[in-house]
Amino acid sequence: MEIKGKKAVIVGGASGMAKATAEMLRQKGADIAILDLPSSAGAEVAKELGGTFHEVDVLDDDQVGAAVADLGGLHIAVNTAGGGTAKRTLTKEGPHPLDEFRKIIELNLIGTFNLNRLQAFHMSTNEPEDGERGVIIDTASIAAFEGQIGQVAYTAAKAGIAGMMLTMARDLGSLGIRAVAIAPSLFATGLTQGIPDEFAAVLTKDSAFPKRLGRAEEYGRLAIAIVETPMLNGLCIRLDGGTRFAPK
Repeated sequence: MEIKGKKAVIVGGASGMAKATAEMLRQKGADIAILDLPSSAGAEVAKELGGTFHEVDVLDDDQVGAAVADLGGLHIAVNTAGGGTAKRTLTKEGPHPLDEFRKIIELNLIGTFNLNRLQAFHMSTNEPEDGERGVIIDTASIAAFEGQIGQVAYTAAKAGIAGMMLTMARDLGSLGIRAVAIAPSLFATGLTQGIPDEFAAVLTKDSAFPKRLGRAEEYGRLAIAIVETPMLNGLCIRLDGGTRFAPK
């Protein structure tokens, strides 16, 4: 898909990988809408990019629906909202609390699918360009494939995102809408941003190359490549420098 002149929504776009992607899409000529929490820097980022900001909690179905409907058109969606918790299936205090497991599934998997279904609906009304109406990019994690001890809920959620892609691509293929997920390893964003070099070296010692944390702009470059390459569809792409998580 040609990016110039298209409308792009970046969920979680106030920071990190999503912000880098929003900046790159804007440089390519897209109109940008940032969806993020009211407490985020979303308004400032949107202003810098000449775009719009929409306050959204992805767990609030009404907020999400209203925000997506308010975009005034949609061709590109990048979804990064999510989070995890550290708890084993069986802890010293007893079984993993079921409500905590549900919360992580709700935030990552159900929240992502809710965005996807609404985004696809609005993309379906576009005039096709070479048969294509839209591109959805979701964010999984390499934990979907090698979850570490204590990541059972997060692993289940991210594996669900990875597993949705082919089916979603098939569901939406007749409409010319693609669905692709990116599965990053450890990136220098959020909690890992600014950690000491020696700690980063320990975290990335098993990477093939490069032996460092990922950079936000590397996610952005892959997202741009996905948008611009129609044959990328129905898959989850690892972005990990050859990393394979050890058990812990």
